[in-house]
Amino acid sequence: MENRPEAEKFPCAHSAHEANIAACSHHQSDKATALLSDEHRVIERVLAAVERLTQKPAGEAIEPWKKALDFIRHFADQCHHFKEEKVLFPALEEHGIPNEGGPIGTMLQEHEEGRSYVRAMFDALGKIETGDQSAQAALFENARQYLRLLREHIQKEDDILFRMADEVISEDEQRQLLKTFETHEAEEIGVGVHEKYLKIAAELERATS
Repeated sequence: MENRPEAEKFPCAHSAHEANIAACSHHQSDKATALLSDEHRVIERVLAAVERLTQKPAGEAIEPWKKALDFIRHFADQCHHFKEEKVLFPALEEHGIPNEGGPIGTMLQEHEEGRSYVRAMFDALGKIETGDQSAQAALFENARQYLRLLREHIQKEDDILFRMADEVISEDEQRQLLKTFETHEAEEIGVGVHEKYLKIAAELERATS
């Protein structure tokens, strides 16, 4: 879940003027939390594919690994976590949900922990590509740690944080957050190709099934 330099931004949203579709999924909702939860389901599909990739030699599955890490970096982090960190979490703070010492701070720490695992996976996969098969152990260990972290993280957000958000953020404000998701993605990430990442998720499921 590592962030890319400004020049390497990868878009994952529809244009803000495409009606009612506000992010990296086909989910249509008037609640920002429902959209984020729907994106979790897409991420979980890729996590399952990554788990299957750890069950066979990495040298025989370089391309699927590349696709999985591309998805994680750009869909899970630049697209999904962007909306949480820049839009939802600040809104929660405005409604009295604490950052320091509270659930938001925990989620932010876990985002950073996940990014460290992803950096390590990229490093290990690069070594495997050059013929260093000993790097497979590091790739698989960091992948397993990432899988554990993200699955627990998603459960916390779905079962705790998003429910808290639904209690303190009105329906009107939820709809406004959806619009802000679109605007921020269009301005900060770019317009266009969320379908690319949904396609990658499907391709990984087929390749690892």
